[in-house]
Amino acid sequence: MSIDSEPGGIQSFSFESRAQRVLFGHGSLAQAAGEIERMGIGRALVLCTPPQRAQAERVADLLGARAAGIFDGAVMHVPIESARAAREAAARLGADGAVAIGGGSTIGLGKAIALESGLPILAIPTTYAGSEMTPIYGLTEGGQKRTGKDPRVLPRSVIYDPALTVGLPVGLSVVSGINAIAHAAEGLYSTDGNPVCDLMAVEGIAALGRALPGIHANPADAQARSDALYGAWLCGTVLGSVGMALHHKLCHTLGGSFNLPHAETHTIVLPHALAYNAAAAAGAMRRIAGALGADSAPRAVHELARRNGAPTALKQIGMREEDLDRACALALQNAYANPRPIEARALRELLQDAFDGAAPRA
Repeated sequence: MSIDSEPGGIQSFSFESRAQRVLFGHGSLAQAAGEIERMGIGRALVLCTPPQRAQAERVADLLGARAAGIFDGAVMHVPIESARAAREAAARLGADGAVAIGGGSTIGLGKAIALESGLPILAIPTTYAGSEMTPIYGLTEGGQKRTGKDPRVLPRSVIYDPALTVGLPVGLSVVSGINAIAHAAEGLYSTDGNPVCDLMAVEGIAALGRALPGIHANPADAQARSDALYGAWLCGTVLGSVGMALHHKLCHTLGGSFNLPHAETHTIVLPHALAYNAAAAAGAMRRIAGALGADSAPRAVHELARRNGAPTALKQIGMREEDLDRACALALQNAYANPRPIEARALRELLQDAFDGAAPRA
């Protein structure tokens, strides 16, 4: 399959489906106990971040005797120390499975447990990160984030309950949604892309493109919340099915090495990464722009962020200008496959634009 294929120009491709069950709908959290039983889990450790303790307690109450306990130590970028503590808690409590309720940090922690033990995971996403649909894991150790793929870490079942996302603050909703769009956007010019994932990518981008302004206008809009979670599911499936490119390499570097917030980093970098690749992936750019009802993919994503109150500059989220050279050097190491060759000078300009909050270059 071409890295930048168009509808009607289908060539040879490969597509791998994965055994995973999805329950989607308002109120579907009520099915958690039945799903755990169906998965054959006798005692499940419930995982969360400290602020989501109340949601984890609600899940534990639903599980009743099948709840082994709660571990509320999930942390952004999954530091190896928190992964070890969670693994020890699971062993100490005799857990034979886990329920991860939250965003990418919590689901990533569940994956860290599964990577070593093979315990089955039920994921209950409360953000739009999409990690629950992928066999990709990430661990941060010594200031560097290491990512990999392993089928053991893919959650066996996923419960998507839009009602659980209503409490997600508008700002976090917007950046989490644009993080999801990044997965689909890069999937459209992936070296191992396929027409099935292309359809999911366009549909996912379109769903989020209409959902985020709706959430910004009314955080309790049930339809907008449902559309956003549906879009996140599709975009996450793309992320788990095909390889990513420059944008994800940059975000892993900035997040893991400079401890920048994950979704905000994706939101800021994406328009500039798309602009970098625009000429080399023109077909993908047309499809992204079309899904967002715009003429330019980079500008459409930048405006989606700006108009809905998201940060547009790395300096807004804690990046220091004196660290840009180091970030560029790190991003040049072990580069991901990308439509346009990775050039040091152009990459440094991209990072400067993202730092300053400039509009994406033509």
